[in-house]
Amino acid sequence: ISRNTLVSDITKIYAQEKEKLKQVLASIQNRICLTSDVWTACTTEGYICLTGHFVDENWKLNSKILSFAHMPPPHSGVELAAKLFEFLKEWGIEKKVFSLTLDNASSNDNMQDILKEQLSLHNSLLCDGEFFHIRCSAHILNLIVQEGLKVATAALNKIRESVKYVKGSESRMKKFEECVVAVGGIDTSISLRLDVSTRWNSTYLMLESAIKYKKAFASLQLNDRNYKYCPSSEEWLRGEKICEFLEPFYDTTNLISGSSYPTSNMYFMQVWKIEVLLKENLFNEDVVVGDMCKRMKEKFDKYWSQYSTVLAFGAILDPRIKLSMLNYFYSKVESDPLKCQEKMSLVKRKLYKLFEQYTSVKETSSQPQSPSTTLPQMNNEGGFKRKGKRIFDEIKEYESQTITNAGKSHLDLYLEEPKLEFAYYEDLDVLGYWMSNKHRFPTLAVMACDVLAIPITTVASESAFSIGARVLTKYRSCTLPENVQALICTRNWLHGYVNGNLLTNYFFVLTYSIYWNFDFHLFFYLNVDNEDGVGIKTNLSCEGSNILEVVDEVEGTNERAIEMA
Repeated sequence: ISRNTLVSDITKIYAQEKEKLKQVLASIQNRICLTSDVWTACTTEGYICLTGHFVDENWKLNSKILSFAHMPPPHSGVELAAKLFEFLKEWGIEKKVFSLTLDNASSNDNMQDILKEQLSLHNSLLCDGEFFHIRCSAHILNLIVQEGLKVATAALNKIRESVKYVKGSESRMKKFEECVVAVGGIDTSISLRLDVSTRWNSTYLMLESAIKYKKAFASLQLNDRNYKYCPSSEEWLRGEKICEFLEPFYDTTNLISGSSYPTSNMYFMQVWKIEVLLKENLFNEDVVVGDMCKRMKEKFDKYWSQYSTVLAFGAILDPRIKLSMLNYFYSKVESDPLKCQEKMSLVKRKLYKLFEQYTSVKETSSQPQSPSTTLPQMNNEGGFKRKGKRIFDEIKEYESQTITNAGKSHLDLYLEEPKLEFAYYEDLDVLGYWMSNKHRFPTLAVMACDVLAIPITTVASESAFSIGARVLTKYRSCTLPENVQALICTRNWLHGYVNGNLLTNYFFVLTYSIYWNFDFHLFFYLNVDNEDGVGIKTNLSCEGSNILEVVDEVEGTNERAIEMA
């Protein structure tokens, strides 16, 4: 089999799956939220990724890679905006965009301004694009913590050097294990973590792993003359305080950057929790922790002084929060009651503005049927359905008329209802709630779908780049950009964001399946046991041949498959 034949077959699968996804995007009545980012491959070629996030007809949140295309320089705002608009027209969703989530690069700010103008010219955005641009929360959180750690770096130097020293050789690790046992430790499977200067969460993990062995480090100082970095009691205490302080930031990062992308109702509470934590520790008794908080609060105010209004809507559309809990959140971080009320009034005013936009769009799109063209319907017995209204129709009309006469919208009714208590609905599926109430609040349910689907980070694009690094490597760097897009997008449409290690296995089996038989059926299914271990089981059923099964673990090799081939 030639490589051209293989490329042709993969391209056919790509075209088929793309057409299926196009039909799905065209059929849903709600809008689509986007994330985008730019990546430089090992070949120094630039790639741009566009992902779409939407709630499907089953009320499940979906995240799909729409494009993973070559992006030649320059990567200016004008060029990026033109490329993204081209993608939107290609997918036929230029009139269905709700938001675009980007990191804080200056070119992205320029790009979203230009793209917003282009979409606004076609009346494609709600409220003139007021809620279009969303900043990546994970990126902002990273900037905030990095700013604080600039103060703490020197204070943690001895702990960092101690971990580095022990992990420097096998003999040191063995001697350290003996020290752990000597001071009363039972588990000798040492789990020290090295610190990486470019990743603040590695600093937290390093502290968390080292603190529980502080007695063993003291013992190592007595048994190893070359070890000269043992922290004092005060330095260990400071390390414990910094570790405790960083823990909420670490938990928040894991939540918003996990593989199961959260709905946007989680955003507000996480940002609020961080602001409360910073305010509480501004005057911490530990000078280093206090200085960290001051620098982090300055960075926080730069990016998050005003929480993103549209994502505050996500909290309101969570039936456990609504306006009452939002008011409580604001009162905890705002000492002046007048400022608290100003914030609440602003959010409420913009919420009603967005809802009115959805209401007007629905009224415009609904086309009443002309009475003259309405034909009587036949029932199963061949007669005509009764024209008189049933009793339930009359009841529904009466209820609707009562609400209209009272001057209340569905948003008013939703906000007036008592909120659900967290004590009983801690694990509530918010999208499931709106699916159950879509008949009560039809327009509001559509708006809730769009708001809750907003991605609060660009993690989806980063995941695509991780997969891209598996496709383009120093050993396989000549793949054409259009083939890279076909591989990455098709894999995402078939299997979602599973472990990147599966990519090689997937197309390895595809190659050999084409080789084995011209007329074949190819079936792939995945067993995902946990986040760390993902296994692939491939069932290849070829016409007129025996059934061949290849089972390969992610961290294993393809030796068995090669042998069978």
